[in-house]
Amino acid sequence: MIVDRPEKGERAVLVHIDFPVDGMQEDLLEFKELALSAGAEPVAVITGSRQAPDSKYFIGTGKAEEVRSCVKAHNAELVILNHALSPAQERNLETLFQCRVVDRTGLILDIFAQRARSFEGKLQVELAMLKHLSTRLVRGWTHLERQRGGIGLRGPGETQLETDRRLIRTRMKFISNRLKRVREQREQGRRARRRAEVPTIALVGYTNAGKSTLFNRLTGADVYAAHRLFATLDPTLRRVELPEIGPIILADTVGFIRHLPHDLVNAFHATLEEVCQADLLLHVIDAHDENRLNHVTQVKTVLESIDAGQVPHLLVYNKIDLCHDKHPSVDYASADQQVVRVRVSAQTGSGIKELNEAIAKSLGKEILQEKIILSPVQAKLRAELYRLSAVISEEIDETGHYHLLVRLPRKEWERLRRAL
Repeated sequence: MIVDRPEKGERAVLVHIDFPVDGMQEDLLEFKELALSAGAEPVAVITGSRQAPDSKYFIGTGKAEEVRSCVKAHNAELVILNHALSPAQERNLETLFQCRVVDRTGLILDIFAQRARSFEGKLQVELAMLKHLSTRLVRGWTHLERQRGGIGLRGPGETQLETDRRLIRTRMKFISNRLKRVREQREQGRRARRRAEVPTIALVGYTNAGKSTLFNRLTGADVYAAHRLFATLDPTLRRVELPEIGPIILADTVGFIRHLPHDLVNAFHATLEEVCQADLLLHVIDAHDENRLNHVTQVKTVLESIDAGQVPHLLVYNKIDLCHDKHPSVDYASADQQVVRVRVSAQTGSGIKELNEAIAKSLGKEILQEKIILSPVQAKLRAELYRLSAVISEEIDETGHYHLLVRLPRKEWERLRRAL
């Protein structure tokens, strides 16, 4: 990565301003969680309200002076604003505060930079950070205005600032080409899955809704899951056999958030294509969160921005173990009996059976349930039925034949009969 961050947390003053315009409102509690997720050590939180942003300081002259006094009193190293700043506003505030200033976009980018683990994820984050940095190169660099000169350095009269911008453009082009190859590889994988008729289900939702915990519950995997924002960044795909459904590809994706930086959406487009090309989206919602309705709206906004708004989806209300009045259940639309929402607890496993049934119905799986008789020589087929958790009951007659009551998708049954 091109940005070095301190290993320890930084003493930070958090600044949050309320605006009457809906499009500019942010959540203060979420802002605090973002700062903690980035490793900051908040020493003070300053709030205020304005009708509109100030062109010079964004927060206004009076509030800026209040923040400056707070920074000095607490010996803070950083000021974080819960809003997107222009490069000029960021520079003006840094000059006044005499410390670094990070806006909401820079804060989210920093969290992503810390959480990226895969080579692809690091490239995607670096591309987004380069785009963000390219507009802020002049900050604090007095030498950037000098011409290059001296023995071996004479050139076309290019300033150091222009050189840095050219190097950034070169690096961005290199990363974009690498990500293009990644996108082509992902498309090859999707074509192979379509030929094999293996459906893809993608988990989407607001950050910290419990997607990775649900992913682990459904797949038996050990994907990192934690109660913090953006615990998962790198996408994970697993092939898994779900009861009554058969083989599927389950994709765990990065969580969404209100006003997700546009550069991040563009940088992660290769990853988010798994969402666009999915056969079904499981929209995971934190049922215990008071702001869940707003979060649902934000997720839908992001899905529409990546052209995934028309992909069939199923609402999965997670964390019902934290709700006293919620129990595992499935809600259907009265008109066509299509599944609307499912209530589960990924932590305890409650409601997972109902979720599997809802997924099967949403995918249009025709479920077969009938009695079949297998001879002793068909033991391999019997073992496969048990592996798929398709056997409801079994009896063995005096001749050694197996009388099974099975329940599984008809296509899966036909596949088993052809293969074994």
